Amino acid sequence: MKRTDYISWDEYFMGIAMLAAKRSKDPNTQVGACIVSQDNIIISTGYNGMPKGCSDDEFPWDRSGDCDADTKYPYVVHAELNAILNANGRDLRGSRIYVALFPCNECAKAIIQSGIQEVHYLSDKYADTMLNLVSKRMLDAAGVKYKRLRTNVESVTLDFIPEEDR
Repeated sequence: MKRTDYISWDEYFMGIAMLAAKRSKDPNTQVGACIVSQDNIIISTGYNGMPKGCSDDEFPWDRSGDCDADTKYPYVVHAELNAILNANGRDLRGSRIYVALFPCNECAKAIIQSGIQEVHYLSDKYADTMLNLVSKRMLDAAGVKYKRLRTNVESVTLDFIPEEDR
């Protein structure tokens, strides 16, 4: 008899996005993204972090400062954009993206331009902000569907110690 307690495709891909988020060096917000083809094949992943060549130790991680240049905001590449760029030019038309946090307006533009057709997200904690409403307006206008992942799965545990070593 086969197992019945396996996770769904949506839970699997969101799990990959959440695992990617664990790579983020951001001390406040860790976001991951996973882009998936129509055939349930992972195309790319990404997480929020500094651009290649920009040291995680030399650029700020602060949320506020004397000026914008003293904060993380002008430097950090969001998970969605990183996943799109990490696809290395592969065709993303018709794909879907799984992301921990609803996309900002800049990422919404990149999602639309890349041809991604669905956004699956866990949290929409900025739902009432102007830029979040702008994101939804653009996604709606472009016909990109978005939905919050609702699941009964609270967590998934990964074991890195082989069974024979426990």
